[in-house]
Amino acid sequence: MGQKFSRFLLTKVMKWEIVKDCEIESKGIVLGVPHTSIWDFIITYFYCNAIGEKVKVMIKKELFFWPLGPIIKALGGIPIDRKHSTGVVKQVIDQFKSSDKFLLCIAPEGTRKPVKRWKTGFHSIAKAAEVPVYLGFFDWKNKRIGVSRTFEISDNPKADLLEIQRYYKSLNMDGKHKGHYLFMDEV
Repeated sequence: MGQKFSRFLLTKVMKWEIVKDCEIESKGIVLGVPHTSIWDFIITYFYCNAIGEKVKVMIKKELFFWPLGPIIKALGGIPIDRKHSTGVVKQVIDQFKSSDKFLLCIAPEGTRKPVKRWKTGFHSIAKAAEVPVYLGFFDWKNKRIGVSRTFEISDNPKADLLEIQRYYKSLNMDGKHKGHYLFMDEV
């Protein structure tokens, strides 16, 4: 789908505001927060096309059935077996190391349901693959989607995750399904 058409569809038809406050390198991990709906994937697809980026998104393998599976793959979906996450992390690291251009969107919540703890797999991947982490968001309350900044990861995933969550909390946004978006200090 073309860049101009995606921008038109997202901004004029769906009435979303596009935000891009930082430059995105050819490789990196883009966090997508808050992830409360399958619609986040659709909105992300249009956003990435609108800004001229091709991204991959990890999606549970159970959704890759006929006829939905080929469509999801064409839109950038990568099937993930959540029962064997360590193999997934290695595969993604290898993909980063063997590619000239590879952007991966990850929802640190790991699911659309409310969770008590966000996952740190993105941190492990970014550290091992030596790629930047970008803080992306979809704010359903204000209909804004974007990438707001680059986050410099440290050797302390827990501290980084708390800082990332504080940043997202400061944005005062809602997911499509209110009540599914939690922070560590709220649980």
